Amino acid sequence: MADPINGRPATARNPAMGVAASALRAQQSRMRVIAENIANANSTAPVAGGDPYRRQMPVFQARDLNGATGVVLADVRTDQSAFKLDYDPSHPAANAEGYVQRPNVDTLVEAMDMREAQRAYEANLNVIETARAMESRTLDIIKR
Repeated sequence: MADPINGRPATARNPAMGVAASALRAQQSRMRVIAENIANANSTAPVAGGDPYRRQMPVFQARDLNGATGVVLADVRTDQSAFKLDYDPSHPAANAEGYVQRPNVDTLVEAMDMREAQRAYEANLNVIETARAMESRTLDIIKR
């Protein structure tokens, strides 16, 4: 597993770096899913009466990393909640009753999820930086 800061492998002697690196990758994947949701929040079906974009939700799973427990994006599932309906009979995607189905994406919820993912990413980046600093200080002490 590569250290996300310098690209070198994170060694087994410091499992904290491996765990934090796995969390960085998981949060990065989560942010990509959220960005896709936000990008499609106002899309409609390409055909009249069709289904629009359906919100995606990341699913994480614990993974063993040389004796420590990391995390991996296991799946991306679709949110099966109901679509929003707008009355607009002139819209090309309107059904026979004149309603247009809109995605089940709430941009406020997505923005909050994005901020949470960013903070988790930053926290794990701090773990890696702290672990590297501790290793560096330990080597300095040993050199004396």
